[in-house]
Amino acid sequence: MTDDIGTPAVKTDGNPLSGPQPEVARAAGYPDAPPRMGFFTDTSVCIGCKACEVACKEWNAIPEDGLELTGMSYDNTQGLGADTWRHVAFIEQRKPLGGQEPGVSHEDVDVFAAARGLGASPSSPGPGATAPAPPGAQVPAGAPAGEISPLAPDGRTELRWLMSSDVCKHCTHAACLDVCPTGSLFRTEFGTVVVQEDICNGCGYCVPACPYGVIDQRPDDGRVWKCTLCYDRLGVGMEPACAKSCPTDSIQFGPLDELRERAAARVAQLHAAGVTDARLYGEDPDDGVGGDGAFFLLLDEPEVYGLPPDPVVTTRDLPAMWRHAAAAAAALAALAVAGFARRPR
Repeated sequence: MTDDIGTPAVKTDGNPLSGPQPEVARAAGYPDAPPRMGFFTDTSVCIGCKACEVACKEWNAIPEDGLELTGMSYDNTQGLGADTWRHVAFIEQRKPLGGQEPGVSHEDVDVFAAARGLGASPSSPGPGATAPAPPGAQVPAGAPAGEISPLAPDGRTELRWLMSSDVCKHCTHAACLDVCPTGSLFRTEFGTVVVQEDICNGCGYCVPACPYGVIDQRPDDGRVWKCTLCYDRLGVGMEPACAKSCPTDSIQFGPLDELRERAAARVAQLHAAGVTDARLYGEDPDDGVGGDGAFFLLLDEPEVYGLPPDPVVTTRDLPAMWRHAAAAAAALAALAVAGFARRPR
């Protein structure tokens, strides 16, 4: 089977709004598209430096957006939005990074309550400690009276940071693009999704359509903004500014197929090292959005990072909805005709 220009047609599952779509750029009208490009964010090596946030703002000339601390962590950008296209999340947990044991709590730590209780009783941690001493543990020599060492007996700290640089997912099936009435949102030859702000009319349809809550409007004029995966840089062979600035290679850029292979190998490496909670998020072409162009390696459940556990493209059911609406309209029309036909003359 070929299309009208003689190249093999792109197969889908019969619904162009959902399901696996291996060649999104060709399906969007680019017959000679390069390999699909994307991000793999390995959160296990993110150090929370926010270099990606700064590089993104500098390259794209994004306005400053307040930098207000949440009061719950060192996070001063709080979430993705029209003026924050990269957001580094900080999550504190009373749990070691590796060698996890069954039954260890995943609950977030209330650092303020812990700070107020420091030294209040012999069983509470003292200054510099990170967790209560395990039952029967010996306090190392030199620890102040009534306080414990910040290290567990095997040398591991019991308070860990989870850090993750979030970004637009550049979905295979992008609901924001599907509902845009002006064509402001479009699919690039690299398989990414970009907003053309100069033709955005500020209708806001794309905002609730995004299953991740990424795309956002600026209050002054209502136009929407989000990550472009540095489309201008890709066009001249450069990598995106955030990936270029990342000092630990937590943000990796490249052909999506290669990134998926690399990510699978990294998960296997972490599992072998005892980090059994490591898992990939957004890499599966069979998920509710057909796979993401920007996917993640997480060390806990997606909800911990503020990500939906099972995202589904919000336009997936549109074909069925239109079929049901047409059937209902036909039934109403038939009833009306029958009613007029039975009227006495």
